[in-house]
Amino acid sequence: MAWRDESAFRQEVLLAAGLIPVACFVHVSRAERAVLIASVLLVLVVELLNSSVEAAIDRISLDRHQLSRTAKDQGSAAVLVAILLLAVVWALVLLPG
Repeated sequence: MAWRDESAFRQEVLLAAGLIPVACFVHVSRAERAVLIASVLLVLVVELLNSSVEAAIDRISLDRHQLSRTAKDQGSAAVLVAILLLAVVWALVLLPG
């Protein structure tokens, strides 16, 4: 369902399909490789949870309500935080420090 109905999820899966192989081939420790892959998968998990919240809210009512808007905005913010975390993790692991 998420693949079919959520364009953001499709985009993030394509990102994962590109980044996970890179994580497997870069010269880093096993622990660092695990953190790189986990940060990618975390984005997918948070996106799925966000999509679930949005679907539940839409199922309850399509009327505009401030609490519905707040829940959807916070779900989207969680996805943004996960993406920022991914960028920070990849930068810290891969850039010379």
